[in-house]
Amino acid sequence: MAPASLHHITNTVCVMDASGSLGFSLVERLLQRGYTVHAAVQNHDCELQFGGLSCDEKKLKILYADPFDYKSIIDALRGCCGVFYNFEPPQDQSSYDEFMTEVEVRAAHNVLEACAQTETIDKVVFTSSATAVIWRDDRKSITADFDERHWSDINFCRKFKLWHALSKTLAEKAAWALAMDRGVNMVSVNAGLVMSPHLSIKNPYLKGAAEMYEDGVFVTVGLNFLVDAQICIYEDVSSYGRYLCFNHVVNHHEDAVKLASMLTPSAPSHPQSFDQDMRIIQQRISSKKLNKLMVDFESRPQLEN
Repeated sequence: MAPASLHHITNTVCVMDASGSLGFSLVERLLQRGYTVHAAVQNHDCELQFGGLSCDEKKLKILYADPFDYKSIIDALRGCCGVFYNFEPPQDQSSYDEFMTEVEVRAAHNVLEACAQTETIDKVVFTSSATAVIWRDDRKSITADFDERHWSDINFCRKFKLWHALSKTLAEKAAWALAMDRGVNMVSVNAGLVMSPHLSIKNPYLKGAAEMYEDGVFVTVGLNFLVDAQICIYEDVSSYGRYLCFNHVVNHHEDAVKLASMLTPSAPSHPQSFDQDMRIIQQRISSKKLNKLMVDFESRPQLEN
């Protein structure tokens, strides 16, 4: 039987976009938990990556869905009760710039509109970013920890060309506006820097990394933890609103050096003073809301196959 916290019409869900590390991992984990999955990808070439998954072929359906082709989104959602949405930049526009903001907002709007038009959709898990929370002009004067109630300031992001933060903030706000207007049951996951196998120094999340470190808000999340968090949020009927999602805070010099070495393995290391080595930055961001929700996640029963 389904977990006690799960009350959906069917066990069929859509993962969109399923071609990236997060999307693929979500597909794999959902199949393991007994779901039937529509893996929506932007490029037909991405179908090959699912060949190694061991599952009943009836449980996995790979579909082409362009976030700018409304009909293809509707087709991918047909028969689904849930959606796990995460934005993957188009292949011809892989770097974040001011143009990407418009692209990501349009994609979010199209997906949420399609969800509103699909009667079977019961819940949408929308992947956003911690960068949609932490960037504000007054961030150093805020006395309380950053949490889900905070939003990045759009003008601040534009001023300092924080395009990733701007895109995530505007796309999430657009999604929330449409969800509330159309009555879509949406929950957002504001993830830290995702520690995926493909992480590189070019990741747009890292713009302003030094400032995030000094502010005590430089957070990362393991890929498996993020996947489990999203499924937990989907399955728990009590989940609501936004959830900051991270399981590590980079607030010690050793952590920063380790991350820098991973991102730029060929760069020479520089000796640091003892005082700098020992300094610990005070953490100023909280994920208590998610931690409380996930307490019993691992003990929940899986769906029956």
